Amino acid sequence: MSPDLRLVHLYPDLLRTYGDRGNLVALVRRAEWRGFSVHVQGVGRGDETPPADLFLLGGGTDRVQSALGDDLAARREALVERVREGAILVGICGGYQLLGHRYVTTGGVAVPGLGLLDAETRAGSPRIIGRVRATAALWGSRFDLVGFENHGGRTLLGPAAAPLASVRKRRGNNGRDRTEGAVQGTLVGTYLHGPVLPLNPELADALLARALSRVTAGASLEPLDDRLEHWARRLRRRLRR
Repeated sequence: MSPDLRLVHLYPDLLRTYGDRGNLVALVRRAEWRGFSVHVQGVGRGDETPPADLFLLGGGTDRVQSALGDDLAARREALVERVREGAILVGICGGYQLLGHRYVTTGGVAVPGLGLLDAETRAGSPRIIGRVRATAALWGSRFDLVGFENHGGRTLLGPAAAPLASVRKRRGNNGRDRTEGAVQGTLVGTYLHGPVLPLNPELADALLARALSRVTAGASLEPLDDRLEHWARRLRRRLRR
């Protein structure tokens, strides 16, 4: 039988900084705790791009992003088709940058992105580092968003993309316009680590509700006991930087 939720982790061996594999674990557990069956598939360089309900693209260094350029370019058509079929594509930090048109390194080298998200990133200095507090909006849901940003890129959104969140504390996408992350259809990008989904169950559930709509027909997800997650958020708010 086909699983209720098909998750694909793109380049798990390379795009894995700051323990962001925890985002995958959070999605799996929160689906399984509600009784849904889940299948997870890792996809590396040269592998085919399978059908999925949600793709996760994690973070990596400039060197790793450059090394993945050719493989991503070859994968673009398949990912476009998957997104047209309704799949969600989530990019975290470096993965977020790769969803855009290009990433320009400190040496001026333009690394082509997938070009699916109307955004462009240029390396800058100093690095943007710190604990973020923001207000997010995603597909009709509004919620607080917290996490840790550590990136040298300055991301600017084009008119086709909307910010994922408005930053109340720290610097966000570029340190100027108080935005964090991006949303464009079923594409979602964020700079936040933590990992971000275990710390933000509302964000995780917004992604899951959309990804599971194939089997739920859009019905709301059963609430979970998120007291531990909320306790972790309150603890982070007391910490400086």
